[in-house]
Amino acid sequence: MTPPKARKMAALARLVGYARVSTDDQGTDPQRDELLAAGCATILEEHASGADRDRPVLARLLRAIRAGETLVVVRLDRLARSVSHLLAVIEQLEAAGAHFRSLHDPIDTSTPQGMFSLQVLGAVAQLERALIAERTKSGLRAARARGRVGGNPGLRAGDPDAIRKLRASRDAAHLEGVLAGLDAWLPTVRQMRPNQPWGDVVRVLNRGQAATWTVERLRRTVRRLADEGILEASLLDRAPPQQSDDRLVRLVAGIKGAAPDRTLQQIAAQLETMRERTPRGGTRWHPSSVKHLLARAEHLGLAGATPAPVK
Repeated sequence: MTPPKARKMAALARLVGYARVSTDDQGTDPQRDELLAAGCATILEEHASGADRDRPVLARLLRAIRAGETLVVVRLDRLARSVSHLLAVIEQLEAAGAHFRSLHDPIDTSTPQGMFSLQVLGAVAQLERALIAERTKSGLRAARARGRVGGNPGLRAGDPDAIRKLRASRDAAHLEGVLAGLDAWLPTVRQMRPNQPWGDVVRVLNRGQAATWTVERLRRTVRRLADEGILEASLLDRAPPQQSDDRLVRLVAGIKGAAPDRTLQQIAAQLETMRERTPRGGTRWHPSSVKHLLARAEHLGLAGATPAPVK
């Protein structure tokens, strides 16, 4: 049995502190002191304002954190610019099997109470959006009833500040929508990019059904999240030149990684739906061909390439 002291030291080693200051004149010493007192063996420091989208230290931390580790901050405002940003960061931590704790807020995702607080925070944010939308609709209805012309006077006059505010509001709404569906597409993007072209990623995401993604929309979305510090910028790197066989290997590995339970027969059917040619140039895919490509992908160490059974 592991002695209590050893267990305590092991637990402390799993705490990763994150400290952020808004200007170069400020120091992180007060935050460091609190994080050290909480047991953080590693502390990463960021110098960026609350509105600054460029958080390279945070992005690097989120890529490196491991399952079982806990990201610790002194207060929520040291980590996130908004509730949506906070929820996105925590969602990425959960995807990695990691936890989050704020020392001055009742949020600790490793405990049921902390998860409840997080759910309440998310519900409040959703309610706030709904109330804002309802107030806006009510205001427009009242204005129409009085015969007033709808719309923003500043926009009608071409005021630059009004236009900037409108764009910022639309950007925030778009980001909220993107974050809400992150689980559905991000694992596939991380699986395939930047080793494969955007076109192949889009085809795997759409899975031969009615298209929901385009290359431009997906690239723009990933760039936006990279600017926010949520995704790694390397996903936007140019894909290397693709040999025909090598491209098929990576494409099949990407399909398998996007849906690990998919059988060889189902992958073959998807490749036919996508109008992919076989290695020999044919249009008819057989499970044995898929199995061969997955075996090559596994040999190359491509994630999610373990062959599936035939059903």
